[in-house]
Amino acid sequence: MIYTVTLNPAVDKTIYVDNFTLDAVNRVSSIRQDAGGKGINVSKTIQQLGGTSTAVAFLGGASGSFITSALDEMGIPVRAFAAEGDTRTNTKVVDLVSHTYTDINEPGAAVTKAMLDDALAILALEINPGDIVVLSGSLPAGAPTKTYATWTRACRKAGARVFLDADGEALVEGLAAKPSLIKPNEVELGRMLGRELADDDSIIASAQELVDDGIEQVMVSMGGAGAIFVTDKGAYRLHQPAVEVISTVGAGDSVVAALAYAADQNLPLEQAARLSMAVGAATVMQPGTEPAKRDDIDRLLDQVQLTRL
Repeated sequence: MIYTVTLNPAVDKTIYVDNFTLDAVNRVSSIRQDAGGKGINVSKTIQQLGGTSTAVAFLGGASGSFITSALDEMGIPVRAFAAEGDTRTNTKVVDLVSHTYTDINEPGAAVTKAMLDDALAILALEINPGDIVVLSGSLPAGAPTKTYATWTRACRKAGARVFLDADGEALVEGLAAKPSLIKPNEVELGRMLGRELADDDSIIASAQELVDDGIEQVMVSMGGAGAIFVTDKGAYRLHQPAVEVISTVGAGDSVVAALAYAADQNLPLEQAARLSMAVGAATVMQPGTEPAKRDDIDRLLDQVQLTRL
């Protein structure tokens, strides 16, 4: 079983504007709204791959109800905990003419430590040994920076493998609890280790340090340049297929989803790595935070370039 945890979910509002211009009136060509937040995006992609997951999230107000209803319609089970206030809306302005993607993210509804502790206690009771828990995204207002470390330890104690996709202090604190997998990009990895990573060799060496320190898998995403995947069983350089980009929202989340699905299905490591790149490429072909289409994933799989290092 896979659980995705989204402590700071959002309604993802995507606005399409041709030739978007600052300090000017811009005309919207189309608009869409999706249930979002990094963990929720992971759940949507897992379902598209044929897997199942439960989406755990703090939700509040009309936006929270929208997310719950949207996931119900998709057939994704939701474990909702009440947030203080309305769930946020994140707005992305997409200009398909100039190929620019502008994110405007709201801070989100606040939570308290007591609310987090209660939710974690309930989740820990539901977890069975061998389950996968994906902790994704920013922390909401009121959450201590050690929140992901606390959740990682509790979920691991219950027998789960924990995949952590976060940034900043939340990620640094979380590393101490030894999640099974992390997915920083090269900038986040360098910031986390206090160094500039100028090339593949420096990225590989830095990721290997984390693996040597007890993190089983480090997937370093590099946007259109692919990824470097360093594990306790080997390291790989991955190049994803070139595709037409419609929306980048949820692309990184889809990579995590593919890795979680692959782990849940006990797929070989190289197959998991290839799948993650195909899913990531297929995701950016979709509008908003719509998950990748299975036909696109299957078509792109053979186009992924994988080199064992």
